[in-house]
Amino acid sequence: MARSDTDSWDLASSVGATATMVAAARAIASAEPDPLINDPYAAALVRAVGLEFFTKLVDGEITLDGELAAGAELMTGVMAVRTKFFDDFFRSATNAGIRQAVILASGLDSRAYRLPWPQGTVVYEIDQPQVIDAKTATMAQIGASPTAERRTVAVDLRDDWPAALRAAGFDPTAPSAWSAEGLLAYLPPDAQDRLFDNITALSAPGSRLATEFHPDIAANLRERGNAMSEQWRQHGLDLDLANLWYAGERNSVAEYLTDSGWSVTARLRPELFAEYGRVFPSGEQAASQRNSQAIVAIRN
Repeated sequence: MARSDTDSWDLASSVGATATMVAAARAIASAEPDPLINDPYAAALVRAVGLEFFTKLVDGEITLDGELAAGAELMTGVMAVRTKFFDDFFRSATNAGIRQAVILASGLDSRAYRLPWPQGTVVYEIDQPQVIDAKTATMAQIGASPTAERRTVAVDLRDDWPAALRAAGFDPTAPSAWSAEGLLAYLPPDAQDRLFDNITALSAPGSRLATEFHPDIAANLRERGNAMSEQWRQHGLDLDLANLWYAGERNSVAEYLTDSGWSVTARLRPELFAEYGRVFPSGEQAASQRNSQAIVAIRN
């Protein structure tokens, strides 16, 4: 089903199901020998959603082969590196003295529970109400406690989320750390710009932002999404990835943020892999990911 300006979802449908997909990849990556990341909650969160394909994948009850196996291996590797990148970003920000963090489109992100936040840190999680409620309930059921003061902001990012964030106690006069992880592809190009305009307006000098930019999403990633969706249908999962991503020419995030008063550093995905001691895969499936940029910006 194609996206609309008023669509909504839970963790088993539409955009929400991709959050479950990412959590499944984090769970598998955490169980690898010599893992790059450790997310002790990802598997339980996936099981709680109840999508059979991802649950069986996490529990090792599905044997994948061929292109599907290669795709799952690529996804796991990319998500491990991506997770490490954002984990390190928040650690660096809090080491620099920042004590309020905002996780946009938080999905099944468990950083408020698993990162070693300094005392006095407030972590704001923004997402659709159904997504927030489901994750909060699951974490309570498994006995997980936040390692920071966690404040949820149940609002659609297409609505007035800055007002909702301020109402939850966010202080725009204090430096903040923002993450927009795996988010931009699910926004129309103009909404991407508005997102960064809002972040800029709420960010005091010294604030930090981490995000990603896929310059060729309208072509390579959508093509790859179609292929993945077709393979998943063979295992009973009907999730049309390509229709969840918005096409259209986008402003370069690095250039847009620079013009908005941020100092920006951007690294290509293979560079990030190398930084963490991993080799970026070769081959056709990985080609769509090669030009993806990991971006860190500091508000001037």
